[in-house]
Amino acid sequence: MGMSSKRGYIQGKVIANCVGKRVFLNGGVARRPYSSVAEEYFPDEPSKPVVTSSQIPGPSSIKLTKELGRSFDSNASYFISDYFNSKGNYISDADGNKLLDVYAQIASIPLGYNNPALIETARSDVMVNALVNRPALACFPSIDYGKILSEGILAAAPKGMGHVWTALSGSCANETAFKAAFIYQNAKRRGSLDVSAEELASCMDNKPPGSSDMVILSFDKGFHGRLFGSLSATRSKPIHKLDMPAFPWPRAPFPQLKYPLKDHVKENHEEEERCLAELENIITKKVAPNKIAAIIVEPVQSEGGDNHASSFFFQSLRDITLKHEILLIVDEVQTGVGASGKFWAHEHWNLSTPPDMVTFSKKFQAAGFYFSDPKLQPKEPYRQFNTWCGDPSKALLARSIYQEITKNDLVTKTAEVGSYIYENLEAMFSKYEGHVQNLRGKNYGTFIAWDHSSPAERDQFISLCRSKGLNIGGCGSAAVRLRPCLVFGKKHADIMLSIIEDVLKTLRG
Repeated sequence: MGMSSKRGYIQGKVIANCVGKRVFLNGGVARRPYSSVAEEYFPDEPSKPVVTSSQIPGPSSIKLTKELGRSFDSNASYFISDYFNSKGNYISDADGNKLLDVYAQIASIPLGYNNPALIETARSDVMVNALVNRPALACFPSIDYGKILSEGILAAAPKGMGHVWTALSGSCANETAFKAAFIYQNAKRRGSLDVSAEELASCMDNKPPGSSDMVILSFDKGFHGRLFGSLSATRSKPIHKLDMPAFPWPRAPFPQLKYPLKDHVKENHEEEERCLAELENIITKKVAPNKIAAIIVEPVQSEGGDNHASSFFFQSLRDITLKHEILLIVDEVQTGVGASGKFWAHEHWNLSTPPDMVTFSKKFQAAGFYFSDPKLQPKEPYRQFNTWCGDPSKALLARSIYQEITKNDLVTKTAEVGSYIYENLEAMFSKYEGHVQNLRGKNYGTFIAWDHSSPAERDQFISLCRSKGLNIGGCGSAAVRLRPCLVFGKKHADIMLSIIEDVLKTLRG
């Protein structure tokens, strides 16, 4: 069903469009047009994709990729981007194509390309000061760093989290959270005792008792980064881990739910119960609770295939960690900062007790972890430490991002447009069951995904979408995921939906 971006895509026939109102027949729902904040931010944003080259990547992209590849690894490049000419929800490439971007730099663009509010921040005196005098933060914090944090990153802190450690990337956030867990648990084990001479000497040889034998437990198909500790906890794809030495850390099964959820309530509950029982078994019989410093989990396993679990599963997981005095780290590197229809995706779970740590990065343009217990901050200096310990310039961007999100109520708007997309995809996919299945992410904002019949068809789907002006991404073995920015409105959704259906028609033949 091709149509212009000015028409609604909701199921049912459009019979009128008067004074900003749409009326639908055949079970459709009347809706007012979505008032997109993008129109205020980006009055000159393209009205639709522009594709001028016969293929994407086009000749200029191919040429520049080869040139870049002589000195920089460009093997993963989709195309060469022209960020000077990218605007709002549209990414431009070296050939002048302008693609509607629902991948958004792997979920890390919060407010659209060249957002004027962020440009204003970038041009400010405080940003110049942060960039040209980049401090070694732990040793020489700037006079305004506390204020920058309190008005941005800390103002956005999850419930129960009054402390933050800033870091350099999502992987770095998880690595430092792991360090905090190990330091905390071993300090608790020592009690009032001082660190022994044996511990100090043995750690220099990477041996116990100074080098802890505690572990981090993660879940099958989870992704937590590509540094050594975070990579040891990552279970998404073998290529991520191949050839790397790894810690012998345990993993537990993550529920593999069946869709639609309403048709598999009993089976899915049994699957979650099975995974929880196996987790208890791993903790009590295979590892021992006092050896597990922390359990890390994503609200949605993003790189591993956009795998979901219910609030019951996560509530039970929290109960298990409390029972065994294991710390719970929620990895919100990809799910955090509004895309799930909540500022933090774990807010969907309604936990009685907050997680112990929540890691973040991507859409905040900064990184780190929040924590609730001040004892998770080491007593001694230089234990949680590197030169930069984050970056005031990134914290300034995070402050502006938070303030723009709250000022424009973008979390609520993302929840609304996510429901709109999900309803229409659900109706559309009923006609293409041989090609797409397992639509998931209902009531989870724009954190929506589905599976294709094979990895090859998924890759073909992504390629065809790109050729029609839609930049979309995959995950897992055969999944497609949506990751638009928070200023993605219903007019953008209509264009995306139209392209998706055109591509599905092509695949069906």
